[in-house]
Amino acid sequence: MAQNGKLKLELLDAFGNRVREKVDITFRNTQLTHNPVLRSKDASRIMNITDLFTGSQGIYQLTIDPPSYHPVSRFVNINTGNPTEETIAFPVDIGKIVSVTFPTFANLPKDVRTLLTNSPSVLSFETKTGQTLYEALDDIRRAGVLNIVRKTMATRFTTEKSVLTLIKEIRELRGDRFFAVVERELREEVKNSTNTGLFHSVDGQLHHLPGQFIGFEQAGSFKTDDHFGNLQVTFFMKGDDCVADIDIDDAGGLGHIFQVLRNHFTGSPTHPYNIHEILMMHQHLDAGYRFNLS
Repeated sequence: MAQNGKLKLELLDAFGNRVREKVDITFRNTQLTHNPVLRSKDASRIMNITDLFTGSQGIYQLTIDPPSYHPVSRFVNINTGNPTEETIAFPVDIGKIVSVTFPTFANLPKDVRTLLTNSPSVLSFETKTGQTLYEALDDIRRAGVLNIVRKTMATRFTTEKSVLTLIKEIRELRGDRFFAVVERELREEVKNSTNTGLFHSVDGQLHHLPGQFIGFEQAGSFKTDDHFGNLQVTFFMKGDDCVADIDIDDAGGLGHIFQVLRNHFTGSPTHPYNIHEILMMHQHLDAGYRFNLS
């Protein structure tokens, strides 16, 4: 049995930067009793791990636990001969976030600034618009709106219009969604886009408008065909008036994309900070804000 296998291991965050922490690494060989544990390895550089079994006896379950990120598990097969190279990405553990650095209002995309400027009746922020509204938002709402506007900017129809450009005014902001007055054109574009595969129709019965909207009836719910981080738009109509519940669905993204160990989530998987990691890692959509970790 050859025990001369080598593993070159690189650990990254959702942005592709190295995890600059000391990490614990546990190996469990699936064929032999060989379960080395490496403590406080420096993840700021590529790690070279030696003395592993190779070939059919070199299958290991690798579990890595950085302090500020969710632990991730991965199966690796150690090559005979040349070193095996593995790059593993980690989502931030939101319980380890001490603060968030947001872009200034002036640095937001023009369409985002326009939407916030045209939203004078956001629940709990009435009379505030534009920069005043943006700066009045708590971190969770601000992160949520930046996630959604980034995703709606990237969701474009064959007419070259984006979902964002057809949102007229935000009326209520929550961490995982917002309720907005939208152009009727948005509903028609979304419905038509089911023929191109951009959206598909889904059951929207669990989506309800808040009390400020009276007399509106549901008029269809649609979701983008992304594997994870889907944009869902649920429409409600009253005559010619159209409003929408707009959110991003996690759909188990953290567990699937990053292979996070079960039962290691802090808070809801649909927390906007978790959505941030899914959008960045899976769709390369940067919502513009950064986490400062403990």
